[in-house]
Amino acid sequence: MTDLARDAAAAGLQIEWQDADGNRHTVADDTLRAILDTLDTRTGGIAFVTADTGSPVATAATPGHATLILEDGTRTAVTIAADGTIPAIATPGHHRLETGDAAITLAVAPPRCVAPPPGHSWGPAVQIPALRGGTATPYGDLGTLAEAARAFAQTGADALAISPTHALFPTDADRFSPYAPSSRLFHHALLADPALAGAAPAAQDGDALIDWQHALPARLAHLRYAFDTAPAELIARFTADRARRQDWNEHARYDALHAHFGTHGWQDWPEAFHDPASLAVERFAADHAREVDFYAFLQWLADTSLARAQAAARDAGMRIGLIADLAVGMDAGGSHAWSRRGDLLTGLSIGAPPDPLGPQGQNWGITALSPFALRRTGFDAFIRTVRAALCHAGGLRIDHALGLKRLWVIPDGGKASDGAYLAMPFDDLLRILALESHRANAIVIGEDLGTVPPGFRDTMAARGMLGMRVLPFERDASGFTPSSGWDAQAVAMTGTHDTATLAGWWTGRDITWNHKLKRSGNDEPADRLRRIGEKKALWTACTAAGVATGPVPHDPAPAVDAAIAFTAQAPCPITIVPLEDLVGIEEQPNLPGTTDGHPNWRRRMPDTTAGLLARPEVARRTALLSAKTPA
Repeated sequence: MTDLARDAAAAGLQIEWQDADGNRHTVADDTLRAILDTLDTRTGGIAFVTADTGSPVATAATPGHATLILEDGTRTAVTIAADGTIPAIATPGHHRLETGDAAITLAVAPPRCVAPPPGHSWGPAVQIPALRGGTATPYGDLGTLAEAARAFAQTGADALAISPTHALFPTDADRFSPYAPSSRLFHHALLADPALAGAAPAAQDGDALIDWQHALPARLAHLRYAFDTAPAELIARFTADRARRQDWNEHARYDALHAHFGTHGWQDWPEAFHDPASLAVERFAADHAREVDFYAFLQWLADTSLARAQAAARDAGMRIGLIADLAVGMDAGGSHAWSRRGDLLTGLSIGAPPDPLGPQGQNWGITALSPFALRRTGFDAFIRTVRAALCHAGGLRIDHALGLKRLWVIPDGGKASDGAYLAMPFDDLLRILALESHRANAIVIGEDLGTVPPGFRDTMAARGMLGMRVLPFERDASGFTPSSGWDAQAVAMTGTHDTATLAGWWTGRDITWNHKLKRSGNDEPADRLRRIGEKKALWTACTAAGVATGPVPHDPAPAVDAAIAFTAQAPCPITIVPLEDLVGIEEQPNLPGTTDGHPNWRRRMPDTTAGLLARPEVARRTALLSAKTPA
């Protein structure tokens, strides 16, 4: 083994990797060097150990007597064995082991995440901005979401899977992707419900596509007016809550600075403002106190709005309520990178190697938490991130859950294919997720699609995390696999925000887009001919399952009905159907690997949620899902 290979292996970089088709690849030496040059692999810092309830806890502590202090303050004398272990701890929580010369934080997790409710549940997946509600808004917000939750609960839905609510950039209307946030520790300020601040409704934008360049500045001005004219009682509530959330202030400083300098990210600010603890930042915050107060107010309003939406879901009868979506990373120029840059991988972006979702590979242009920083800081950033996502939710979907085990890291400026896998502290992260799942009484779903490492799904299942069995990917050499044989430790889905909708797939709308944007290596007639065979295979599977009859239809509506019924037959505890599929819409919310060519994250629903649910075809599909009995 060469010195370079040794250094790479020591840092957790995989020199070789296997793609979705089973082909093996070797990472180029130049790529390995470029990645190693960016990694801060320092060890040390907070002594932190994860463990399972009921199993001995392995530590690096010196043998002898010690004191175990449970999270509730209970103190117990324990003996550290010669191998550094202490007896099993029965109580889950964040505990502390004190020895004569050191202290170790212990995160003791239940064996599994919280289980789904008994029987079968279903819910739609929605893009929050795409929703329309009874109040006129240029895009869907958290008030619109609360309306949608109440409406879906009346149809029998137990859950509502939502797009990420992470903080974006309030004064940059060009950055509206929910998967490239400024920070995952806070919420998208401009999703806040203006009605909670007493603001009158804004004018309705009736277009099918959201005009973010107009809508976001207008909403910001609308919320600023609400803040400036807010009654004293509202400001008093905000002030009281702000005193308990001092972290809002740092994020508010970032947003105020970002608005002031009008640049892409903090790296473009004058150097004196690069350090959030600098005198220049302190002076700015003092001189622009009203601006900082405003952005802190927006965080309070967004948090309050999200809490109201979850309360609306649960009060209306949903057993789970909102299922939050946790993006895999964040913008390197955003709030988290400015205030806590030591948490992140610097000089690297993350993505995915070539796979069925992205044949050329994917470079998402975002960064992620560093495995070395996680160990140095007692996993503080990850714990905060999970808690922020679960604060007002009954479930959590982890986008690209494969990133819990390994991240595809790409040197800045490199192609998506010029990357390597970097190992993450998988076991520790899974234990923390199980612990936080119980603290929030929330289920956990992991997006386990793409190039899945061997044993990954088994490990997830053992921890009680639900995988995702998505209809377009459940195939073998002979066609679509019977949904009755799908993995029960998963949610069953007809699609995701990154796949073609059922109607769009049936009509070949996705093929049209792929050729328009030159995303396919085949000629269009060949792709359409192949789709004819695929449609026949799906219809054959649906017919065998007893949810379809007759010849393959030309009209997508019967195919959508059959595909939803077919998916609902899976032994999975939860069925999730994108709202686009319930309505029978051909266009998908996002086309992976595209930016300007496809209107990603801009599409709106054609009617209010109540109006959509009243449509006969939608009512038929929701009734089918609600009528399913437990297996």
